[in-house]
Amino acid sequence: MSAERPLILFTNDDGIDSPGLWAVAAAFADIGDILVVAPRLQQSGTGRSMPITSEGRIYPRELPMNGHPYKAYAVDATPAQAVQHGVLELADRLPSLVVSGINYGENTGNGVTISGTVGAALEAASLGIAALAVSLQTPKDLHLSYSNDVDFSAAAHFARLFGQWLIAHPTLPDDVDVLKVDVPFDATPETPWRITRLSRRRVYWPTRPERIALSDIGRIGYEYDTNPAKAEPDSDVYAILEDKVVSVTPISLDMTSRTDLFRLRQLISGEKKYGAK
Repeated sequence: MSAERPLILFTNDDGIDSPGLWAVAAAFADIGDILVVAPRLQQSGTGRSMPITSEGRIYPRELPMNGHPYKAYAVDATPAQAVQHGVLELADRLPSLVVSGINYGENTGNGVTISGTVGAALEAASLGIAALAVSLQTPKDLHLSYSNDVDFSAAAHFARLFGQWLIAHPTLPDDVDVLKVDVPFDATPETPWRITRLSRRRVYWPTRPERIALSDIGRIGYEYDTNPAKAEPDSDVYAILEDKVVSVTPISLDMTSRTDLFRLRQLISGEKKYGAK
């Protein structure tokens, strides 16, 4: 690795063999030194979790990319833990950028804290590294697949676009720690992009397990609500489902509510009655 080039760490929550991971890494190959550190197995839905059951075993791999072999590391860990192993053990210097994705399925609305893609980016940001979480809208039945029927080229284009900007602008505005990029399934490099807010609307709704006895296996599933009617017009959900443009959402590690903290103290303490002006 050359100290003259930025080091870019790539991870995901779909696992080391996901075509989306390698599509986005290939898009950056001429920009910097590539380090791929990703979960060994599928880790969708793990958020930023740090389970004590993760063993952290690391398995070196060599995978072809752009006609050349690249060393990669599969880790028995969640996406956020993979970032930790990459930064603490495998990188020869602090990465200039962490790219998480490209995920099978968009990560929008109030369910983003479930996303391992977003969780890995948040973990990188907490370590002081610029971070990008990239997801591509795909059919629900492909979410846990490694389908080669999915075209990641447009998503890789936008990942490179915003990734280069992050490398060139390491000092972000206050309260911007991660850029979350969601790309419509039929997007092209010419598709417009828009800065959006995180919608309060839920897109993936949990479904009740079908079982006879409570002791039977009963995994909760989910259904996909594609109706954007309840989403805010300036939100990520509306951008993807209604306007079909690329959504770029700034995310902050500071999850404090935007409410008036002084007024909230007054309400809780009883100095003011709830609903009074």
